[in-house]
Amino acid sequence: MLLKKNYTRSLVLLIMTFLVISCQSLKTAVYDQYSYQQAISLKVESDAIIDHATTPFRDHINVITGLRMDLKKLVEYEKNKPNNSISYAMLQLLENEDRNLLGGFLKRWEEEQQLSEAFTKEAKAQIMEAFDLIIKYEAEKNKTNETNILNFLEK
Repeated sequence: MLLKKNYTRSLVLLIMTFLVISCQSLKTAVYDQYSYQQAISLKVESDAIIDHATTPFRDHINVITGLRMDLKKLVEYEKNKPNNSISYAMLQLLENEDRNLLGGFLKRWEEEQQLSEAFTKEAKAQIMEAFDLIIKYEAEKNKTNETNILNFLEK
């Protein structure tokens, strides 16, 4: 009887240990309503301002400054969340002025003062795709959405 009790305890302990270790290996930040809402808000604001890139940059400086600040705040927020390297990396890519997403687009617009409609249309499609990926990932942090972001980051 004592042997059976010890066996049962050992089995339960082994199963619990296995579950804890399994869960530890799946470390991903939990759903965060704030991150999700901010990503949607940034996408909508970006979509609206990109449409004006065929007009002079100086006419939109206040809106662009606000958009940059909002993106910077979200990047900083995501940086400090535990187990959040994927969201953080994607937002850094969006913000990076030396890359071809929002940060780079805004920098180019500022330097050239006005962009062509063809360039704006192509850049907008890429930027919106990046936002869609982060929004989907923030809504549901599953393996498929994670893989989609990782593939995008490798481009």
